[in-house]
Amino acid sequence: MKHIVITGASRGIGLEMVKLFSNSGHKVLALSRNIQPVKELGLENVTALSCDITNEASLQEVDGFIQSKWERVDVLINNAGAILNKSFKESSIAEFKRIYDTNVFGVVGLIQQVLPFMGKAGHVVNISSMGGVQGSVKFPGLSAYSSSKGALISLTEMLAEEYKEHGPSFNVLALGAVQTEMLEEAFPGYKAPLKAAEMAQYIVDFSLTANKYYNGKLLQVSNSTP
Repeated sequence: MKHIVITGASRGIGLEMVKLFSNSGHKVLALSRNIQPVKELGLENVTALSCDITNEASLQEVDGFIQSKWERVDVLINNAGAILNKSFKESSIAEFKRIYDTNVFGVVGLIQQVLPFMGKAGHVVNISSMGGVQGSVKFPGLSAYSSSKGALISLTEMLAEEYKEHGPSFNVLALGAVQTEMLEEAFPGYKAPLKAAEMAQYIVDFSLTANKYYNGKLLQVSNSTP
């Protein structure tokens, strides 16, 4: 039995991962600003904690829960993300900062809180996007989103190097098109080849086993972009 922390757990891929981990007998701390969808699942080994990863007080609550209830974390999946579909010219600095607060700085803050509870065998999986991969196809209107996801990729590589001696391992998955609410926001009307549950299964399997084989790696998980 593993202790799993997942952000962005209230919908899409995140919610599907909560179900999969729970059904496999793992303990899950599901973090999201909206915890109602997780609570409605009624899963005994799942704790839903209202958390805004951009808020220091929220991050302290996560720390308090882990310290008092678990004392260790085996897997951290940084799945939460924010998107802005707007031309660069019309995007304000405040809007850029909002996207980076969730996609980069919130991830930094949560990792810093959780790291003391993770050992050599721990695994941090950051969820990025094909839009953040150097040399990939880019799309107008997603400058804030794609650049923030590129920053997340670099952050993962740096942390893997910094913690390579004592762990945990850090890897990043750049996802292509998956049928989620976020995809609909970025590409209205587009139908992706993969459902959220299918991608969730891949990420679950990867998070539990891939740190035996990878550290500091970017894996492109995509057959469509979009």
